[in-house]
Amino acid sequence: MCRWQHGVVKIEGLDHVALTVTDVSRSVAWYRDTLGFERYHEEAWGDEPAVVGAGGTGLALFAASVASPAAPPGKDTLTLRHVAFRTDRASWEELRERFRRDAVPYQFEDHGISHSLYLHDPDGHRLEVTTYDV
Repeated sequence: MCRWQHGVVKIEGLDHVALTVTDVSRSVAWYRDTLGFERYHEEAWGDEPAVVGAGGTGLALFAASVASPAAPPGKDTLTLRHVAFRTDRASWEELRERFRRDAVPYQFEDHGISHSLYLHDPDGHRLEVTTYDV
């Protein structure tokens, strides 16, 4: 809850993050098949943005306006570093096994209070799937 001098504002949570992708259909399929995301608002918006997500949090996928967009910036550039999705331990383990089975490259990190799997979507956006059930 945000508190200002003259009132209270209740932010309910993160609705979506907008990502630019080279192929919207390919990205929709990847997020559906790799992370189990659902397609939201297709009847309202059509092909773009394509909103995919889970648990009320989404990614709005917009087509790049050029055929060959620049590579994602490095760690020394002010930018969005990664998008993190939280899940419970059982789902985290299921995803880790699915990534192994389907040969999806990922990196495991033990943050002490959480365990995370890091991976990249087809356009190189870095994603994190984390659980605090350690």
